[in-house]
Amino acid sequence: MKNTGQNTEENTQACRSPINGAIYVERPLASRALMQECIERAHQAQSDWRELPLAQRQDFCRNMLRHFAANEAQIAEEICWQMGRPIRYAAGEVKGFIERAETMIELSDSALADIPLADKAGFKRLIKREPLGVVFVVAPWNYPYLTAVNSIVPALLAGNTVILKHSAQTPLCAERIAEAFEAAGLPQGVFQYLHLDHAQVAECVANPLVNHIAFTGSVSGGQHIERAAAGHFKSLGLELGGKDAAYVRADADLDLAVEAVVDGAFFNSGQSCCGIERAYVHEAVYDAFIEAAVAAVKGYQVGRPDKPETTLGPLVKPAAARFVQGQIDAALEQGAVAHISNTDFPQLRGLNEESGGAYLAPQLLSEVDHSMSVMRDESFGPVLGVQKVCSDDEAVGLINDSDLGLTAAVFSQDEAQAMMIAERLEVGTVFMNRCDYLDPELAWTGVKQSGKGCTLSRLGFESLTRPKSFHFKLNGAVN
Repeated sequence: MKNTGQNTEENTQACRSPINGAIYVERPLASRALMQECIERAHQAQSDWRELPLAQRQDFCRNMLRHFAANEAQIAEEICWQMGRPIRYAAGEVKGFIERAETMIELSDSALADIPLADKAGFKRLIKREPLGVVFVVAPWNYPYLTAVNSIVPALLAGNTVILKHSAQTPLCAERIAEAFEAAGLPQGVFQYLHLDHAQVAECVANPLVNHIAFTGSVSGGQHIERAAAGHFKSLGLELGGKDAAYVRADADLDLAVEAVVDGAFFNSGQSCCGIERAYVHEAVYDAFIEAAVAAVKGYQVGRPDKPETTLGPLVKPAAARFVQGQIDAALEQGAVAHISNTDFPQLRGLNEESGGAYLAPQLLSEVDHSMSVMRDESFGPVLGVQKVCSDDEAVGLINDSDLGLTAAVFSQDEAQAMMIAERLEVGTVFMNRCDYLDPELAWTGVKQSGKGCTLSRLGFESLTRPKSFHFKLNGAVN
């Protein structure tokens, strides 16, 4: 279950904490021999694992969750130091991991049940859902447990074995999940992890014993996965980028809209694929929205994430902060108006001297439009562009004017009108009066360059299984 074995190539990967720029954890990359051994072990283990009754597979997953929950404090601290989530919020990821896993366990009985067909005299017909085999999960750093659990637990429940490759920024997450499964007594080879670089990931994707790849990451990362899988005829699940939008109608509860949009834009320092990166606000409430939103943004406590009072920590690395600042600077040169100054957060200088530049003041921009990168290209940082609109049609057109389509949010007190708008939006999930949230009973999916496939909900099991039909002609049957 653990990544063990001699690494003769002596390559390593290092996680530098965004808190202070120092190496927090370092791990050897798997050798080619270890990679192959791991894949073969998963392939061999899958034949026995799939034969276990679903109830037993469920019990293993439930037992894993109990051991995982017992380490909540350690896991939260490691999240904080590996990727910069404020410690006051980090434990929430443990709770979310458990919630999603428990939901998928509950849904698995019906989702994996045989599909009966209408009776036909002299024949027995049904469709079964069979596991794919070995599932290779490639998980990101921004929500390191929540993104991983979306595929790991459903894959195991469906009778697959799993190999997890976690981000080089969050390697301890893979190890903590493996430890919980090991404590639960999971059979050897059913869940394993590997520390890999990009070239090694491509080798695993192309390996003939790997049957499905579940990737969460950037659009460019998804393109690399697709190229590595080309010609191998294996299934892919890709959850990629987002440039998610909120529309605040004239009839919205403004206090609710401001609170939700600001939190959706700046939680986790904006490093969320379904975070709000652009807002369209009806002209009737635009000025009031800007005034209230600016006040809310200035209320953030920017600081080291290991301090309990901090509500906005660093970005994952200095290069990410430089990219977002570059978007902001370019927008200002094109006529955007910035409502936040670095003088609002004087502690930034000292924080960046310690970290090497990973901290960035939250920023709200007005007078923006789609000629600006900050309104077109994924930022993945603490910046929100707010554009004035005069109608629902204008808002819908602007929201759909994107190569990405993960989620969108509509703020309105008119459910019927919100539904009419929602049905026109080219996204995988539409929220009303909330945003940046994932309900595990709903399908999590994106359109356009936000990805392909589906996780969570009953439908999530369909990507991790294949249908197999049974058509039995009984004795005495007549065609």
